Amino acid sequence: MLQLDQIVAGYNKSVALDGVSISIPEGRIVSVVGANGAGKSTIVNTISRLVTTYAGSIRFEGQDITGRKPAQVVELGIVQVPEGRRLFAPLTVEENLRLGFHRLAGKADSQRRYQERLDYVLELFPIMRQRIHQRAGTMSGGEQQMVAISRALMAGPKLLMLDEPSLGLAPMIVDQIFEILAKLRKDGLTILLVEQHADDALQLADYGYIMAVGRVRAEGPGNSLRDNPALHQSYLGKVA
Repeated sequence: MLQLDQIVAGYNKSVALDGVSISIPEGRIVSVVGANGAGKSTIVNTISRLVTTYAGSIRFEGQDITGRKPAQVVELGIVQVPEGRRLFAPLTVEENLRLGFHRLAGKADSQRRYQERLDYVLELFPIMRQRIHQRAGTMSGGEQQMVAISRALMAGPKLLMLDEPSLGLAPMIVDQIFEILAKLRKDGLTILLVEQHADDALQLADYGYIMAVGRVRAEGPGNSLRDNPALHQSYLGKVA
């Protein structure tokens, strides 16, 4: 579905990704893991066209999108759940979700589609049905992350990208979110998961990439990377 080919990208003329190539097949979960500063979040922001690309190409469903603008990328169905959630805190849960539906709002039969998307995310996260009129800024961190994922799902994405969804959350909430991601894969959604928690991310992933200092250092099926102690010691800061 999506292919990064020898991407060189960065901020203010500095290079954060140096020759990165990643492939994301349709209907699969691909995890990108690594320590802080490895370039993981830059991959997500590069695909979203929020970061300057100096070389290489990005192809989505056969189209070269390297020169596209961020709004055009969203219109294609590439939707990001950003690090830190970035909800509109003064707005209610439902108002945040309605903003996520913006990509589909102008299409035919939009009200029916809105209700279908809303019912879908409320079934995934039942707690939000009770919080639907609550201001997002008054919710717990775990509940806010659920709203952030649901807001992205309201857009009807073809590719869902999650940037550090476990950040700052209790282990029990992280487990719940990863269970939801597994269900989304069963529903046919393609997912790019960027995570510091390598064990959980690689266990969930069909395929994984380990990054360090802006480069891909290893790749392979998720569990094979997870079970390789040498890779953990070399690139993930863990002693075998």
